[in-house]
Amino acid sequence: MNRRTLLKAIGALFVARQAAPTVGAAAQTGAAPAAFATAHVATIGAIAEVVLPSTLTSDDRRLAVRAFVSWFTNYRQGADMGHGYGSSTLRGASGPSPIARYPPQFAALAAEAKQRGSATFAALPIAARREVVVAFLNQPQPVNRLPAQPTGANLVADFMGSYFNSQDGWNLCYRAEINRDACRTLDNSDKAPAPIRV
Repeated sequence: MNRRTLLKAIGALFVARQAAPTVGAAAQTGAAPAAFATAHVATIGAIAEVVLPSTLTSDDRRLAVRAFVSWFTNYRQGADMGHGYGSSTLRGASGPSPIARYPPQFAALAAEAKQRGSATFAALPIAARREVVVAFLNQPQPVNRLPAQPTGANLVADFMGSYFNSQDGWNLCYRAEINRDACRTLDNSDKAPAPIRV
């Protein structure tokens, strides 16, 4: 066996050994779906029309839906969570994606729409959607706090929490360019954030 053949064999063995744990880990963790189905995205969009501030444009609502969907697309189970700001204690790795808890909730919204004579939740008139969403937020127990990030417990609350805890949500709430997620310098830090027009 010449040197080139030996190096190729060692390289192939190294690649195979590196790939094997990755495949095994993916099988063990049972990776969650990467994204929502098209019909589910349409349902989230219909929820957005009901629960987000009326001052938002349709483009703003679409961006909010896209951000919510992207959070799940980019979610990685078992990711290193580091430690919280100001804490020296490491947090545990990320758990399973909350997306696995949503199918029965999408089904419940679809069933309620059909009971009201509509083909889909998105096809319901906005007033009917609002009634369904209010009931959804109050059953089986009332939601009294919006989660900072999705938990899977309540689709509507998770979407609302995702928006109202986002940079855009904070800016709209305070009507100022706080831009809390932006990395800012200390220049002009003594001045109040610039107001935004609503």
